[in-house]
Amino acid sequence: MAIATRTSPLALAQSRMVQALLTQAAGEDDAEQAFPIMGMTTTGDKITDRALLAAGGKGLFTKELERALLAGEARFAVHSMKDVPTRLPDGLEIAAILPREDARDVLLTRDGTSRIEDLPQGAVLGTASIRRQAQALALRPDLKVVLLRGNVDTRLNKLKSGEVDATFLARAGLRRLGREEAGRDPIEISSMLPAPAQGCVGIEIRTDDEQARAALKALDHAESHVSAAAERGFLAALDGSCRTPIAAFATLDGARLHLRGEALTPDGAHRWSEEVHATLPEVEPAVAAELGRELGAAVRRSGGDALERVIADP
Repeated sequence: MAIATRTSPLALAQSRMVQALLTQAAGEDDAEQAFPIMGMTTTGDKITDRALLAAGGKGLFTKELERALLAGEARFAVHSMKDVPTRLPDGLEIAAILPREDARDVLLTRDGTSRIEDLPQGAVLGTASIRRQAQALALRPDLKVVLLRGNVDTRLNKLKSGEVDATFLARAGLRRLGREEAGRDPIEISSMLPAPAQGCVGIEIRTDDEQARAALKALDHAESHVSAAAERGFLAALDGSCRTPIAAFATLDGARLHLRGEALTPDGAHRWSEEVHATLPEVEPAVAAELGRELGAAVRRSGGDALERVIADP
């Protein structure tokens, strides 16, 4: 039962986690034989000189893996859920989400500064994330934001070389890679909401593949799955492309869900934020997703024409 994955160091590390968990749950002895990893270079990996929006959006990191699923070449596809479009191809579904890692961002700088507020006047911030760009500019409109794509090492090398003064990385990825930078002080959720489902690893299968679904049953972490579904529901209600700066974070305590979400203009000049505390009638991803969509609709209403222009901007 092959596992499709991107070939970036983080994607491979996450896929090896899934491989090990599947092997243990199935009681198999040989992980490579039972669940071989199929590394694939996606269109998103090949494009490093422009923002994802200009090339077609975040589905560029998933479509090759999904084609392998639909063709029967792979039985599982492992994704960083923040990279997965809210609309999946017909016949595919996210069947499991692993326990969520720390969802917070880390600001990495050449001088050791860990707070956006402490960056020098006019500092150059490198990021490919429209969400991080907008949130940083909301706090520091004097910053100069430049495009910075690539894996962790690529971005850190550009930071060390002086090409940029600062960049953001997800703490979850740094931890999964065992990087020392994961020990830096993260930016608190109260100051900077993460991307929807940041820190979550999801496993996609064909909807009709009952054997794969059964194999994943022991891997699915209900709390993480429900929280991610709420955040992705919020994203879907706000046109979850790479065009609009959108952030969301949910926590679940029993059946009580707290969800906070926001949308911004790319320059950070305008921000619309809402939150909800609700007791779910059923602690299921579909129920949480509907709550997320309702909160997203509320933000969309409060943003009015100004937010609609951001969403519609080609």
